[in-house]
Amino acid sequence: MAAEGNTIDALSQFQLTHALGPVGAAVNFTQSNAFMLTAAVVIVLIMTVGMAPRAIVPGRLQAAAETFYEFIENLVIGQVGHEGKRYFPFVFTLFMFILLGNVIGLFPYAFTYTSHIAVTFGLAAVVFVLTTLVALALHGKKFFGYFFPEGAPVWLAPIIVPVEVVSYLSRPISLSIRLFANMVAGHVLLKVFATFVVLLGGLGIVGPFIAVLPLTVNVLLIGFELLVAFLQAYVFAILTSVYLHDAVHLH
Repeated sequence: MAAEGNTIDALSQFQLTHALGPVGAAVNFTQSNAFMLTAAVVIVLIMTVGMAPRAIVPGRLQAAAETFYEFIENLVIGQVGHEGKRYFPFVFTLFMFILLGNVIGLFPYAFTYTSHIAVTFGLAAVVFVLTTLVALALHGKKFFGYFFPEGAPVWLAPIIVPVEVVSYLSRPISLSIRLFANMVAGHVLLKVFATFVVLLGGLGIVGPFIAVLPLTVNVLLIGFELLVAFLQAYVFAILTSVYLHDAVHLH
């Protein structure tokens, strides 16, 4: 993160560039794709290598794998019920993929693929389609009764049904924008204060002393972003579980 021409360019970090040289350019393989694959490999390694010892007293990696597993399992069962066990692998994969994407992006020269609306909307669209298919598979035509609460006056149908339909269709939009906006906002702040460090550090003898303030803020922001990285993955997972609950129980 450098100051170029004494200006702050906080959005250039989100630009896509081709990875793997000419091969990547030929197939439009970007650094976002590369870090998605990196996250997938890390997740597989955490779960396979971490659980390989199957020790009664787990090591650090096994403890981490078990913690993530139990945390999401309890979340899904708590929201959906015991019927939710069949959907646990899906929610767990979503949570880990988003969490790794958020955290990896905090490393120098890394890329936060969850900062692109195309990625977050793609994930949200998968959740929306899956939950809709689950509801249709389990309840058939009864699923459409979800848009008109039982016991409501029939004459209110022209008002209630459109509102419920719009609310249902807005799920992937709200789900994707929440994650995307939080990741973009956090990384913009990090780059702005990092640029302040560079600009103020070049002000002669007093520069380095003045630059301590934005440097301190940036260190605190990194800690805050780690918290946000986890919270956003958690929010995405718990909302997915809530939608699955609605699909399974139709309420």
